[in-house]
Order: sequence, then C-alpha cells, then structure tokens
Amino acid sequence: MTPTTTRNNSGQRAAATRRANARRRSAAAKRAAATRELRQRTPVQRAQALAERSVLVPVGAALVARDRVIDSVAETVKPYRTRESAQRRIERDLRRFERRGTTARNRAERQLKRTRTRVERELRQRRSAVQRVLKRNRGRVEREARSLRRDLRRQSRLAQARVDDAVKTVADVQERVAS
Repeated sequence: MTPTTTRNNSGQRAAATRRANARRRSAAAKRAAATRELRQRTPVQRAQALAERSVLVPVGAALVARDRVIDSVAETVKPYRTRESAQRRIERDLRRFERRGTTARNRAERQLKRTRTRVERELRQRRSAVQRVLKRNRGRVEREARSLRRDLRRQSRLAQARVDDAVKTVADVQERVAS
C-alpha cells in the first residue's frame, strides 16, 4: 500500500464522516423545526391534524399496496406480451422446472441409496453378531452336553458296579444261608 493510497482512503473516510455529520445535523434541525411548529399549534389544529392523519394513513397504505400489486402483475405479464416471447418464456420455464425436478429426483435417489446402504450394513452387522452369539452358545451347549454324557456314563458305570457288588453280596448271603 502506497502512502498516496492511504492518504486518499483517509481523505475519503473523512469526507464520508463530514457528510454523515451534516445529515445528522440537518435531520436534527428538521426535527427541532417540526417540534417548534407543533408547539405553536392550537389544540384545535392538533386535533384536526390527528384526524387528518387517521384518515390519510390507511388511504396511503391502500394505495401503496395497490401499486405493489400492479407492479407485480405487470412484471408477471411483461414476458407474455407477444406470442413468441410467451412461447420462449414458457419453454424456458419448462426447462427450468425439468432441471429442478431432475435435481430433486437425483437428490432423493442419493438419499435413498445412502439410507438403503446404511440399513443393509446395520443388518449385516446385526446378523454377524447374532451368528457369533449362536456359534459361541452352540459350542458351550455342546461342551456341556459332552461333559454331562461323560458324567452320566461314569455315574452309570459306578451304579452298575454297586448293583453288581450288591448282587454278589446277596448271592453270597444266600449261599451262606443255604449252607
């Protein structure tokens, strides 16, 4: 930044400040003049001004609204003044609507695809988690079943041995009693 540029910018800022101050002073002077004028009015004049204002405000608001409606209608109708311009405008609007529809469709399809992918991923994760739990539980159940079979065989062998011993003992007792 050169010194000349800085001087120009600061000069412009100073000029803008002076203009803003002048506007403020002018507005303050106008307000003061209006206040003086109001103080000089009689109560009848004040009532008359108030009544006049209460009538003029709605009329002015209605006229402004009417102007806005006329402007918006004129702007809407303007492109359709001739058949060719109306045809061009309609075709342009149709192309714009089609592009907008295409964009909306593509956005919806992408969103749908993302949602579908997310749901499928979640289902795969849940399925694999369930399969892991089932595999772990099946292994545990099979181990416990083998252990129970072993215990049952062992218990049945012991019971068979006791029964055999009891049968021998009864047979020995019967022999002794018989002899």
